[in-house]
Amino acid sequence: MQKRFPILSSSTYGADWSANRRIAIVASVVAVLLAVATAVAWLSGGNNGHQTPEAATPAPSASSVPGSPKPATGSGSGSVPHPPRIAEPVAYAKAAAQMLWSYDTRTTSRDQQLAGMRAWMTSETKYADWASVTGQVPDPVLWSRMADQDQHATGTVLEGHYPGAFKQALAEDPSAITKAYIYVVTINGKQQIAWKKGGAGAEERAVTLAVQCRPSHDCSLAAIAPSVTQ
Repeated sequence: MQKRFPILSSSTYGADWSANRRIAIVASVVAVLLAVATAVAWLSGGNNGHQTPEAATPAPSASSVPGSPKPATGSGSGSVPHPPRIAEPVAYAKAAAQMLWSYDTRTTSRDQQLAGMRAWMTSETKYADWASVTGQVPDPVLWSRMADQDQHATGTVLEGHYPGAFKQALAEDPSAITKAYIYVVTINGKQQIAWKKGGAGAEERAVTLAVQCRPSHDCSLAAIAPSVTQ
């Protein structure tokens, strides 16, 4: 029986971090994210501007996620789609989670996967935690073993919401969101994995993302939190 090698799983990310490392990252992300009130006022007013992505991105079949991106046709990112042009935090986080839970080693190299994921990131290096995203991708040897088995996966998003801790922090300091316009969003869903000789499996997935959505710009991914906050 062929064995599958799970990838891009939020359940294992950050497992070997020290407590101080976890606290530092959560604090640095949440500290600049405080204020749904201001965000709601802006979102209700609409958004006419768009930010042009720098490259293509990884994510598989688009299902029911609003504004889901279409697969990229260029060779730079393999099967990974371009980031969607979405200005609403939860909707963008849903598309990003679907991207993170989807891959196809049959058509996409590890370098292409990383290049595609990079395109979803905010261009503001002060807030971009690229390491938290690359930590979802297996090392070159494991990716090669997965490719030998034609392993591929499709992510499905079931729901997305602002965690209670984030909403509370924002309520306490509504003006803080204007520092970086970064929102914390928890996404729940599942990942369907398949490989050679009819092998298949499915697992539940949950991930908390930090998404940047500045006024008059499309959203972008800032970081993946080390744990899910309900």
